[in-house]
Amino acid sequence: MSLARNVDLLRRLPKLDGLRLAEFGRSPDSSSPLEEVTGFGDNPGNLRMFAFVPAQLQKPRALVVVLHGCGQTAAGYDLGAGWSTLAQHYGFALLMPEQQRINNGNTCFNWFNPEDTARDSGEARSIREMIAHMADAHRIDPRRVFITGLSAGGGMTSVMLATYPEVFAAGAIIAGLPYGIASNLREALDGMFHSPQRPERELGDFVRRASDHRGPWPRVSVWHGSADRTVNPGNANEIVKQWLDLHDLPAVPMAETNVDGYPRQAWWNKDGETLVESYAITDMAHGTPLGLADNDQRYGMEGAFLIEAGISSSYHIAKFFGLTGWIPDAAKKAEAKPAVAGKPSRSPAPHLARSIRANVADPAEPKPEARGFDLGQIITRALTAAGLMK
Repeated sequence: MSLARNVDLLRRLPKLDGLRLAEFGRSPDSSSPLEEVTGFGDNPGNLRMFAFVPAQLQKPRALVVVLHGCGQTAAGYDLGAGWSTLAQHYGFALLMPEQQRINNGNTCFNWFNPEDTARDSGEARSIREMIAHMADAHRIDPRRVFITGLSAGGGMTSVMLATYPEVFAAGAIIAGLPYGIASNLREALDGMFHSPQRPERELGDFVRRASDHRGPWPRVSVWHGSADRTVNPGNANEIVKQWLDLHDLPAVPMAETNVDGYPRQAWWNKDGETLVESYAITDMAHGTPLGLADNDQRYGMEGAFLIEAGISSSYHIAKFFGLTGWIPDAAKKAEAKPAVAGKPSRSPAPHLARSIRANVADPAEPKPEARGFDLGQIITRALTAAGLMK
């Protein structure tokens, strides 16, 4: 059978409860501090806007835009990935657009639809209007606007970074795809399942054609599980290639390190500022990696496509954005008390001990066995996760 007939057949299959991604990853909206904002401006993509602004904001004021994955709500992904907790701890504003079922039956952002992926059009324009509303309402520094997303939200993160590069200082793409590789169903499936390799220049040109902007370009952090069967992990390499070309950086990493036991590659500019980084989460499936952060805090909770992996991606992304150095009330305390001989700073021992434990784990300790899988279920889930199957 042809690919088109296969897709048509899959579309006609009844959706069993176990395969209905729209039921996964949900948490009670009342548990999240997000509040809906209406009347934010033009909304050609027909999206909903949710936001959280803590009482104390670091200066200059920053905004993080977070895009959920398929089958998730803004509130559900917020609780799962821990973004409002991070916003509260570190004093930044949070914007979480939400897809509506009327636009996509599985609440996926339409990352491959030409009407939604062009500047000043569709969903991309709606998200840009939300950002402008937040900037005006909360006096956000235009140099401190950031964006991140998972899966289809990661694909839409690529869209926003490409179509409005002047808006964002940096972005982070989790289990997503590069901008410009798909404008129809066949190309979207090919990108998801096979991630065909393209020349760096071709990938960079996709972004250059998306706007009149010619730099400087946003910094980019890329995250992907090596056992992802929904979005081929090769997409992480293609995203990296796309942004290395834009930043005119070499293909060979300038540094290769381990962070919480996972390989990280990095590239930086002549001033030592990291412009592109990539995390490969070994043996992890499709989702957002969770774990204990460097400050011994846990952000988020496990759920569908929210995977305990021993590394807090949300925290490390916030750190990459430059948002984790702020301490609430620090300025007030400094003014209230004269400088005195300080107490010893908190020992780094907990972090050191955790690092040692991670590095000297018993090699004989058995690892969980890989679960068997049903091919039909994988195809159905992949199509649904991409928003290609209602």
